[in-house]
Amino acid sequence: MATYRNLKVLLGLSLMLNVGVLSGVVLQAVENDDAQKVAQRGHTFLANYLQLSKEQLPLWRAKEGRFLSGLDAAWQDIAAHRMRMIWEIFSNEPSLENIETERTAIARLQERQQRAVIAQLLEEREILNSMQRNKLADYLVEQNPFGSLEQILHERLD
Repeated sequence: MATYRNLKVLLGLSLMLNVGVLSGVVLQAVENDDAQKVAQRGHTFLANYLQLSKEQLPLWRAKEGRFLSGLDAAWQDIAAHRMRMIWEIFSNEPSLENIETERTAIARLQERQQRAVIAQLLEEREILNSMQRNKLADYLVEQNPFGSLEQILHERLD
């Protein structure tokens, strides 16, 4: 019976992982479509929200473009390490050394991302006036991350 239960758990985890991957693909497609629409309109939500002036907008776009392309590359790297780590965890004979190697790589990339975000915010801060800085700070504080996919999936199981 324990084997049957383990099989059910593994099947459930596999299904959740597939749903998560599929959701990620759909979300990415939606985001890419939104990004194309934003690019065609020639502005971004945040630039509009902050009411950037004609003088601020080109500076903002230049910094934002570099930042977003670097962020996208970092997320792709993190996703590759995460995928390898997950497959190692669920392999027939998981190697704790390989799992730790992937975990360390993810942590290093996430720390680099955090530093890049802070550097970006400091650069953007220099472009903005006092009212816009306060507006951006308020907006960032109000953001409520939902947590990781793993947290969301496990909360649904309880």
